[in-house]
Amino acid sequence: MSENIVKPSILPGFMELTPSDQILFNRMLDIIRKNYEKFGFLPIDTPIIEKSEVLLAKGGGETEKQIYRFEKGDTDMALRFDLTVPLARYVAQHFSELTFPFRRYQIGKVYRGERNQKGRFREFYQCDIDIIGNGTLDIINDAEIPSIIYSTFKDLGFDSFTIKINNRKILMGFFQWLNIDDLTLVLRAIDKLDKIGVTGVEKELKSIGLEEENIEKIKEFIKIKGSNVEIIESLKMLEIRNEIFEEGLNELALVNKYIKLFGVPEENYKIDLTIARGLDYYTGTVYETFLNDYPSIGSICSGGRYDNLATYYTKQKLPGVGISIGLTRLFYQLMEANIIKAMENSLTKVLIIPMENYIEKAVEAATILRKEGINTQIYIEDSKVGKKFNYADKLNIPYVIVIGQEEVESNNYSFRNMSTGEQRIIVMEEILSCLK
Repeated sequence: MSENIVKPSILPGFMELTPSDQILFNRMLDIIRKNYEKFGFLPIDTPIIEKSEVLLAKGGGETEKQIYRFEKGDTDMALRFDLTVPLARYVAQHFSELTFPFRRYQIGKVYRGERNQKGRFREFYQCDIDIIGNGTLDIINDAEIPSIIYSTFKDLGFDSFTIKINNRKILMGFFQWLNIDDLTLVLRAIDKLDKIGVTGVEKELKSIGLEEENIEKIKEFIKIKGSNVEIIESLKMLEIRNEIFEEGLNELALVNKYIKLFGVPEENYKIDLTIARGLDYYTGTVYETFLNDYPSIGSICSGGRYDNLATYYTKQKLPGVGISIGLTRLFYQLMEANIIKAMENSLTKVLIIPMENYIEKAVEAATILRKEGINTQIYIEDSKVGKKFNYADKLNIPYVIVIGQEEVESNNYSFRNMSTGEQRIIVMEEILSCLK
């Protein structure tokens, strides 16, 4: 018999939670969903499995290496690796049915064949919002996004966090002005500023063959600091004559002005000229969000503006702006750092314990409570009373109702508050007023 027993285990890179942790995870997910809906975003849900030709329309690279791909019969399919590519397909496919600007949110699992390492997951939840325009999309949308980030993380219980903002056009225009052709290597070097410092960035720039004059100008650029208004003024004083740079600077100034009007306090957002994000995707405003007291966790919410969402699926021009919260990774990091802790073992508000032969009265009472929206459980198993109360204790169920002969005859209930130990004989109306 024992030879046929398979050892219970899961694959590395997949998260499985205890009920207590899952309750906390679900609470966070519900807060994110509630905030997305508060700002007028509509839910969509796309299939976990898509046609491989759809997911890989942009071409291979890292995506093809990480994708879970397989065939069934004649169909070549793959698991989605993010929610953006399915959104692009969705908008192109349902274009005539949608109202633009199209504001959508999607919360779902995505799959990546990541190298197995602590804190990296192969299956994880993403919580995305995007605003998609038909032909054009006003820059003020870019200023509203930080207010959604702010509202969401405040409701998740965080106060000390910074939404860092930049505009890719400023970087692109600046490098064009310096006549630098390969922007990717320069951006990668700048992206490491926090880890390796200005000296480290200078070494990297030398190693890729940049001229000394240009290195000095880049160093001067990334050292620009001050308040948001001061940074914008410093950028103007550089007198860079480049159309893309000027466009980016005007957009950044406008976004900075409107973020405040959208109710985000100045201590929670900051222009940071070193934020680059998605080297081949984002084209304008970019965002990265950090917990001030826990910078090692990295960005907890990021995104930005892109020129054309669905270029591989339609000739329609669909500009957009959006953000994503990688909830599985964020939850794991917060738990590891002891920033959040699971406190609930149960969602049950009251446990009904019927004595022998009084199950019918217990079912009747549970039905009344449930109709009033009170999470109620009946302890049905035959065991000693002490064990039943111990069960309520272990799950931190706050109230217990005991039903025996005396309660049935008087049409009352023994109602115990488990935290204080106080027990009273009361009528159902009084129980309802205590529990609501």
